[in-house]
Amino acid sequence: MSENLRLQLAQLPTLLAAHVLLSALALALGVGISLPLAFVVARAPRLRWGVLGLASVVQTIPSLALLALMVPTLGAFGFKPALAALVLYSALPILRNTVTGIANVDAAVLEAATAMGMTPFQRLARVELPLALPVIVAGIRTAAIWTVGVATLSTPVGQPSLGNYIFGGLQTRNHTAVLVGCAAAALLALTLDALLGMLESGVAQRRPRFTSAALVGLALVLGGGMLAPSFARSDVRRATAALMPAPQGQAESSIVAPAAALESDAPIRIGSKTFTEQYILAGVIEESLARAGLATSRTDSLGSSVAFDALTNGDIDVYVEYTGTIWANYMKRGAPESSWRTLALASAWLAETHAVRLLGALGFENAYALAMRRERARALGIGSVADLSPHAPELALGSDYEFLQRPEWARLAQTYDLHFARTLSFDPSFMYSAVAKGQVDVIAAFSSDGRIAAFDLEVLGDPQQAFPPYDAVLLLSPRMAALPRAAKALEPLLGKISVELMRQASLLVDREGDKKTPAEAADWLLTQLK
Repeated sequence: MSENLRLQLAQLPTLLAAHVLLSALALALGVGISLPLAFVVARAPRLRWGVLGLASVVQTIPSLALLALMVPTLGAFGFKPALAALVLYSALPILRNTVTGIANVDAAVLEAATAMGMTPFQRLARVELPLALPVIVAGIRTAAIWTVGVATLSTPVGQPSLGNYIFGGLQTRNHTAVLVGCAAAALLALTLDALLGMLESGVAQRRPRFTSAALVGLALVLGGGMLAPSFARSDVRRATAALMPAPQGQAESSIVAPAAALESDAPIRIGSKTFTEQYILAGVIEESLARAGLATSRTDSLGSSVAFDALTNGDIDVYVEYTGTIWANYMKRGAPESSWRTLALASAWLAETHAVRLLGALGFENAYALAMRRERARALGIGSVADLSPHAPELALGSDYEFLQRPEWARLAQTYDLHFARTLSFDPSFMYSAVAKGQVDVIAAFSSDGRIAAFDLEVLGDPQQAFPPYDAVLLLSPRMAALPRAAKALEPLLGKISVELMRQASLLVDREGDKKTPAEAADWLLTQLK
C-alpha cells in the first residue's frame, strides 16, 4: 500500500464519522418535520399543493448554492448551515411519498373504518399509516441517498465530510484522495439504500424479523460510523507523522503541545481556501505554531467568503487572504490603489470594522492574471490584455468559479473593452489543462501558480493596472490577535516567501509523476526560509 493511500485511509474514520453524523441527523430531522406536516396537508388539498410546491422549489436550488446561502442566513458556518440545508433537501421525497401513500388508501377501507366508530386519529394510526408505510419508507430511502450525496458538498462551508477528500484531491490533483472520497460516499449510500430497501420489503410484506434485521443493520452502520475515530486514532497519528517529519532539534512528540500551553484554552484554528497554495500555507502556519509549542486544529477547503466570515465570527483564528480580495469583495472599493496603500487601508479597515489584525504580507503576490499558451499568444501577437481586446470576440475565456462574479472582472472588461465569444467556469485544477489542450484560449490564472511554468503559459501584461494588488497576508481573529506568542510565532514568515518559492512549492503538489502532499510541500517551503 502506498504512503499516500495509507494517509487517506487513516483520515477516513474521522471524516466518515462527521459525514455519518451530519447525514443521520439531517435525515432524522427531515423525517421528524416532514411526516407530521404531510399528515396535515394530506387532508387539505389547497395547503398540499403550496407545501409540495415550496419543497419542489428548494430542490431546484443547486445544492452547493443552498449550502452557501445558509451561512449568512444562520450567521454561522460549519455544522449548522450544512444541517439546515440537508434537512431542506431531504423534505421533498418524504413529503411527497407520505402524501401520496395516504391519498391512495382505498376509500372503501376508510369508510369501513369510520363505520366501525374509529376517530380520525385512530383511522390514521391503525389504517392509513400502516397501508401507506411502504410508500413512506420508499420516500425516506430516496431522501437518505440524496442526503448522503449532498453532504459531500458541505466542505466549502466549513463542515468536515467525505467531501474533504474530493475538494482537496481535485485542487491538489491527488487522484487517490478523490477516489477514496467517492468510494466511501458511494459505499455508504449503497449500504443505506440496501438496508432501507430491506426495511421497505419487511414493511410491505409484514415480516417483523426482516424489518428488525434492517433496523439493527442501520443502527450498526450509523453507530459504527460515528464511533469509528475512537478505533483509529493511533493509525491517524502514525500516518500523519510519516508525512510530517519533526522539526530539526525537536522530538516528534513535542510538535503539538497540549492546549494548556496556550494563553487561551482552545487550540488555534487554522483555515484554508480550496486551492493548493492555501493548503500549503496552512501547513506552514500549522508547523510554525507547533514549533512554538502551540496547539492547533485545521479547517480546510473553505469558500472564500466563508473563510472571511468564519474569521470575523471567531470560528477560525488565522488564514491567508489576499489584499485584492479584501479591497474589492469586502471593502467594496472600486479603483485599485498601489500595493502599499492597499495594504495600509485594508489593515486599518479590518481593525476598525472587525477587530481583525492584518499581521503582515508574506512577500509574494497571487494576483489574477490573464494567460494563454505561449505559442498561441505569440502567433496572435498578444503580449498584454490591451493586445488581447481585438481578438477577444473570437476567443473563449476560462476561469475559476469566482472570477466572472468578482468586481475585478467587471473592471477589467470595461477597462480593455473585452467581449469574449464565450466564457466557461472550471475547477482550478481543470482550468489549466483546458487551456493547455486548447479547449479555451485564455484563462484567468493565478500569478503564483506553478502550473504557469509547467504548462508554458504566457502571462499577459496589465498596462492600465485594472487589477488591484493581491499581496498574500496573514489575518488573525480578535482572539488570536490577543495572543502575543501566536503572533510572534508567525512573524518570521513575513516578507520571506517570494513568488518563485511559492510557485515551486505549489508545483511540488500539482505536477504529475513524483507528486508531493501539501504537508510535504509545506515542510519543503519552511526549509527554504531558514
